[in-house]
Amino acid sequence: MIPIKSERDLRIMRKSCEIAANVLDEICRLAAPGVSTWELDRAAKRIMEKHHCRSAEYKYKCGSLRYPGYVCISVNDQVIHGIGSKDRILKDSDIVSFDCATIFQGFVGDNTRTVYIGEPSPEVRRLVETTAEALNLGIEMARPGNRVGDISAAIQRHVESRGFGVVREFTGHGVGRSMHEEPEVPNFGRAGTGPVLRPGMTLAIEPMTTMGSPEIFVGDDGWTVYTADGKPSCHIEHTVLVTESDPEILTLPTAG
Repeated sequence: MIPIKSERDLRIMRKSCEIAANVLDEICRLAAPGVSTWELDRAAKRIMEKHHCRSAEYKYKCGSLRYPGYVCISVNDQVIHGIGSKDRILKDSDIVSFDCATIFQGFVGDNTRTVYIGEPSPEVRRLVETTAEALNLGIEMARPGNRVGDISAAIQRHVESRGFGVVREFTGHGVGRSMHEEPEVPNFGRAGTGPVLRPGMTLAIEPMTTMGSPEIFVGDDGWTVYTADGKPSCHIEHTVLVTESDPEILTLPTAG
C-alpha cells in the first residue's frame, strides 16, 4: 500500500520538510576548500539539534550495518552514501552532494543538493545543471492520474539526451513516517507504467547521474557508492507532494 497523507499529516510534514531544507541549506554553506567532510558531518549534527530535529540517516540499518554519519556526504565519484572522514579534505574543483534526511514530530523530510567547491569545469557544471533540470521535469510529472513511470521516463530521457548516465541500482521512493515508503521511484523507465499517482502521496524524487558510465560499485565500508569509471556524479533530491493539481515541493528552505 502507498501511504496517503491526511491533512493533519501534511501540516506536520510541510513543517518537517521545511526544517530539513533549512538544515541542508546551512550545511551546504559550510562546504569550502580545506574543510573535512568529518567536520561537516559533526556540524550537521549541531545544526539538526538547533532546529529541534534528528537525523533519519544516523544508525540507519542495512543488513548488519548501521550508517555512522548524520548526513551522507559524497564527493566527486562518490554517488551516494558517502561517510564523513577526517581524511577527506575538500579542495577547489570538487563537487559534493549532501543527502540530508531529518525527522521532526514523527515525519521525515528528505532532500539532497550537489554544490561546487570553487569553480567547476564546464562539463561538471553541465552535469549538475542537467541533473537539476531532470529533477524539475520529473517533479512536473508528479500529478494525479499520472504514473510513477512518467516521472522515471522524464528524468531518464533528459539526462541521457545530454550524454550522461542514470544510475539504475538506487531509486527515489515514498517518504513520510518512514524514510523509505512505497512506491519506488526509479530514475529510468517507461511512461505510462507503475503505480497511479494520487493526491496525498509524498515522494522523494532524486536523480542520481554520472558523467560517464552508469555502472557503480559499493566501497569497502559497505556504504559508499562509487562510479565504476571514477568519473564525477551528481545527486539532487526534493520531497514532493502530489496534490489535486500542481505538484508541491515540500523541501524548500524558509528563504525559498
